[in-house]
Order: sequence, then structure tokens, then C-alpha cells
Amino acid sequence: MSFSEKILDWYHINKRELPWRSTRDPYKIWLSEIILQQTRVVQGMPYYHRFLEAFPSVHDLADASEEKVLKLWQGLGYYSRARNLHATAKMIVEDFNGEFPNTYEGLKSLKGVGDYTASAIASICFDVPEPVVDGNVYRVLARYFGVDLPINSSEGTKYFKELAREVMETKDVRDYNQGIMEFGAIQCAPKKPYCLLCPLQDSCVALKENKVESLPVKLNKTKIKERHFNYLVFLDEDENTLLEQRKGRGIWQNLYQFPLLESEKELQTDEMERELTYKTDFPNTESLSLYNIEPIIHKLSHQHLYTKFWILKTEDVLEEGTPWKKIMAYPVPVLIADFIKKFKF
Repeated sequence: MSFSEKILDWYHINKRELPWRSTRDPYKIWLSEIILQQTRVVQGMPYYHRFLEAFPSVHDLADASEEKVLKLWQGLGYYSRARNLHATAKMIVEDFNGEFPNTYEGLKSLKGVGDYTASAIASICFDVPEPVVDGNVYRVLARYFGVDLPINSSEGTKYFKELAREVMETKDVRDYNQGIMEFGAIQCAPKKPYCLLCPLQDSCVALKENKVESLPVKLNKTKIKERHFNYLVFLDEDENTLLEQRKGRGIWQNLYQFPLLESEKELQTDEMERELTYKTDFPNTESLSLYNIEPIIHKLSHQHLYTKFWILKTEDVLEEGTPWKKIMAYPVPVLIADFIKKFKF
């Protein structure tokens, strides 16, 4: 029995019943693939249902405001995915008459759709014989064939794509592609894979050469940058506060936040008071207090944020302020959402 036949047999016995597996609707498949990028199934499932309920079709998603899309996405992270999702929905409606392209090349032309997502949609929805290569597939192929090329190098990316195409089952590409991804997620897991009960154990190079833990190989990650965020939570007597929208192309683009003062190091109360004396565009404050003595450490892929929330009470009327009871309606980073839920006047 070939490699691909064993994968298919395993999949038909062990596959999880997931809502997007009972459809060939490219809108639903695309939605699931974008949500599940860098997200575990158990975390992404509620978002999938939430988006389909709010936007049953690509037309509904295209017609929505970006703010509504970002609010529904809140908590999933990597917000560029949500912005790309919205932009692509508009593109499909405006440029493709609401119909998804049915070729790999056409799908890859969509914003936010790379090789993996285009391959997944093309094979699952339209039976196009295009191999998928995600983190799970890299792991299965690297271990089974004993490949030590770094999976995040240009040479490795090209090699694994060619290898995936070579071993792919083209007669049932829909189930095969889903099967090899499922196999990597469940059987050939990153840690503690089930090698003793694996249908591929007889010919797995990594198992034979005791390299299961060392494969796949990945080049060293980018150095983690440390940043110090100080959120200024202004409150007037009517319980209004100030919110601003993040601009630029950095993290959390277009999400809302309290006024932010970024510092080179952690600030203490006297240092914050000194910083505020230079800020003439802020309301006058009658009291300043620190919500959290120890910084809240929020870890992102390439940076760690050391965050403090400062409570500033003012006698000024915040004429452009937002009522505290309404701020949860705004899309905000999960770091701020957690603070809003816990904060008591």
C-alpha cells in the first residue's frame, strides 16, 4: 500500500467531524481556512460559526463595515487576516461577480490567499490536483522521508512542495489533502506523536533513525523585540473616556485603544507624571493612579508588550469622549478587552 493510500485509509477511519468538511461551498471553505491560519480548531470553531451567522454569504461580508468585521474577529489575533478577509470579499463581489475563481492561479490572485490556501480551496471545492503544504504536512513529510532541509527556507519550501506533489493521491485529492493535514494534527503531532500505533511506522525514516523529535528543521526565529506600552485611561465625572484608532501598518491596525504612550523602559509613577507634563494635548488631570503594579506581558509572534494601564481622573468634560458603558462595542485588542472587563470604578 502506498504512502497516499495509507493516509486516505487512516483519514476515513479517524477524521474529525468538522462543519466545513460537509460542504464544497468555496465561501465556507475559504472562511474556515483564513480563520484557522495560526489558530487551533477548538479556538477557531466559534469564530467560524459567528462569521457565518453574521455574514451568510460573501456579499454580506463585502457589504459589512470593517469595524464590524474587526469586532467579530476580536481575540483571534493577527488582525491583518480580518482586514484581508474583508478586502477579498469586496474583490470577489466587485471583480468576480460574487463567484470564487475555480483555479489555483485564480484563487492565488486574491488578497491574503497564498499557496496553501489557494491549494486547499482548489482541491477541496473543485477537485484540482494541487498539493497542500501547511505546518502539519511539513511535519509528516519531513519525518516520513527524513528530510532535514529547513521548512522556512526558500530551498526547503520549494523541495517540500515538489515532494508533496509527487506523493499526492490525485484520484481523491479532496480527501487526501484533508487527510494528510489531519494526520499531522492528530497522529504525527508536534509533541508526543503516536508512533507505536502509526500506519506509516514500518517505513518512517525519522522513527527508524530516532529523529522524530528533531524533524522538521526550522531556521532560528526572528529576535523578539520588547516594547513598553502605557495606556492612559482618562475618566471624567460622567464616566466618559477617550479612545483613539490605531493607524499605520503596525500591530492592531484600525483597532481602538486608550491613548498610548510608548516608553523605552518601564515607567514608575513619578516618571509618568513627568512625561505627562510635556503632553499639552491631554486633558488636565486631578489624580493619577496605576491599575497594575507589575506590567501585563502580552506575547506576539515577534514582540513582547510590557503594558501598564494608568487611570487619570479629570475635572474636564471629555467632549469627544466615549461613554464607558459603550466602549465594548468597539473592536479593541484582547489585551484592552481584558482590562475593560476587569476594571471597576
